[in-house]
Amino acid sequence: MHRHFILFKPYGYLSQFIYELKRKKKLLGELYDFPNGTMAIGRLDEDSEGLLLLTTDGNMSELVRSKKVEKEYYVQVDGIITPEAIEQLQNGVEIGLDGGKYKTKRCKASIVTEIPDFGARAKKIRDERHGPTSWASITVREGKFRQVRKMTAAVGFPTLRLVRVRIGNVYLQNLKSGEVLEVSDFELDN
Repeated sequence: MHRHFILFKPYGYLSQFIYELKRKKKLLGELYDFPNGTMAIGRLDEDSEGLLLLTTDGNMSELVRSKKVEKEYYVQVDGIITPEAIEQLQNGVEIGLDGGKYKTKRCKASIVTEIPDFGARAKKIRDERHGPTSWASITVREGKFRQVRKMTAAVGFPTLRLVRVRIGNVYLQNLKSGEVLEVSDFELDN
């Protein structure tokens, strides 16, 4: 019987259970007593937060990655993001990837007017003296290395905070940073 979990990955944690290198890193196993064989489906960078799906079922992991499921991110950016920048994001932008250039696929993007309540981040972002910030929603079906961060930088609005809020039809809901919810299944179709 496989087990499935939804996690609000906090800032500063790796999306893995084992880290072989010398430096001490915070790992997912410190957040909850997961059963042996639990794996993260996809990843979030150490400095990204939000929805992470975990499972003991390797086939489920393959299914999620093969279906090109939508992933929605809320990004806090440096400056007040413009409708022009949103349109550029929607149409795809050129980012650096593996030493070359890559044009991202069309995606959904919008300005977020109601500031989400994700709670304070473990590491302070910065304060208002450094200028205004704003939030945008970006939904992609691809997942290149640090893609969303590179996309906002490409349109002139560097990412300060990135929180994944949805994978397919699975939402972050009201989970707080570090909270884990065990579920019977992932309803991913979208």
